[in-house]
Amino acid sequence: MSDVQQYDKLYIDGSWVQPDGTGTIDVINASTEEVMGSIPEGSAADVDRAVAAAVKAFPAWSATSPNDRAKYVQAISEGIAARNEEIAATICGEVGMPMFLSQLIQAGLPQAISGSFPSIVDDFVWEETVGNSLVVMEPLGVVGAITPWNYPLHQIILKVAPALAAGNTVVLKPSEVAPLNAFILAEIIDEIGLPDGVFNLVSGTGQVVGEAISAHPQIDMVSFTGSTNAGKRVAAVGAATVKRVALELGGKSANILLPSLEGDELVKAAKAAVGSAYLNSGQTCSALTRLLVPADKHDEIVEVLREEVESTYTIGDPATGAGRLGPLISATQRDRVRGYIQKGIDEGATLVTGGPEQPEDLPTGYYVKPTVFAGVRNDMTIAQEEIFGPVLSVIPYQSVDEAVEIANDSPYGLSGGVWGADADEAKAVARRIRTGGVEVNGGGYNPLAPFGGYKQSGNGREAGKYGLEEFLQAKAMHL
Repeated sequence: MSDVQQYDKLYIDGSWVQPDGTGTIDVINASTEEVMGSIPEGSAADVDRAVAAAVKAFPAWSATSPNDRAKYVQAISEGIAARNEEIAATICGEVGMPMFLSQLIQAGLPQAISGSFPSIVDDFVWEETVGNSLVVMEPLGVVGAITPWNYPLHQIILKVAPALAAGNTVVLKPSEVAPLNAFILAEIIDEIGLPDGVFNLVSGTGQVVGEAISAHPQIDMVSFTGSTNAGKRVAAVGAATVKRVALELGGKSANILLPSLEGDELVKAAKAAVGSAYLNSGQTCSALTRLLVPADKHDEIVEVLREEVESTYTIGDPATGAGRLGPLISATQRDRVRGYIQKGIDEGATLVTGGPEQPEDLPTGYYVKPTVFAGVRNDMTIAQEEIFGPVLSVIPYQSVDEAVEIANDSPYGLSGGVWGADADEAKAVARRIRTGGVEVNGGGYNPLAPFGGYKQSGNGREAGKYGLEEFLQAKAMHL
């Protein structure tokens, strides 16, 4: 990988083409604060060209068999695997995730997700007889995919892989903050010989390219991942043409430690809670950032958290593996998170460890100290708003019913966690939490399970057969 990755063309209709304008966007390394690459600043005219190519390619691509389409998606998986280290290093620079985690997560998950589709397609019920009707599942048409910066290639693949496998054509707008990985993906797609126009890449800002995709009358569906406010705008703009809109938005997820936990089990759950909040330096929409604990065990748990954070969750240069946590994505995000930390102090929460200051030994880079607040009330700003940084709020409760009430007292409903000495008890509480997913006693991420939210965390589901269904529509043929 060269020191500076410069891309000056967009990928439209199977070719690298000159953009409509001459503007470029610099990509900043989160650790060094230096320019690590640049991309074209696309325009609405570029979106028009990409959509025209996708519309032209749709009839032939949608007529291709699902198994043949899945073979192309499998080839994408193999291409990602072949460039694992390059992709990981690129995203390590763009986002700041330590290299060893970047290889496993930022490059590894997209490879696994795309590689899962041959078997998903093979098992999927593409048509069935219902009474005197044949019900067939058909692709929607042209899909606009607008993706975020925190898990950039993973979020791209969660949309592009099922959209292609379902028979749709795609116009992708990656985040302008972490876009270089999307250009590597376009190179992979070009190399595998995907038919012209089936996949198109238009980089640029949300205000221009994202807006044009959301509004375009020939785009049949927009799949968006990002902030809730931006998602509301995508939905509003998309409503004008009554296109399907899938939204995967923010979260403020609660992690409940039940009163039945004692001794080593309690310590294990408390330590795991830190990792559930801090993955990717807290830049994770499903992060479990509210830790709900029995009031009579609050102080004991807080001490476990303090020791775990201060001994294990070191921060440092992600490229060299100097820390467990890297920097945040940008100066804007760093300042935003520090503002929330100060807000927590101002509103009376107890600062256990961390704080809003720049780490003394890391004067350069968008670093934020891993922070824990104790004695948090659920009406505090730090308990209600998505911070998107390494900030954990500990909230005491008096009863399990109150814990469930606190967990559900949020405009969001993306994820959650429950830890209990008895698995059945934990599952019973998990059923009462109004979120799209719940980790029970530390259950791990499953790339074949549905991912998505309730309430203002969005609508629709990604991953596995559920993700494939999002990009299909049902037709009834009455016989």
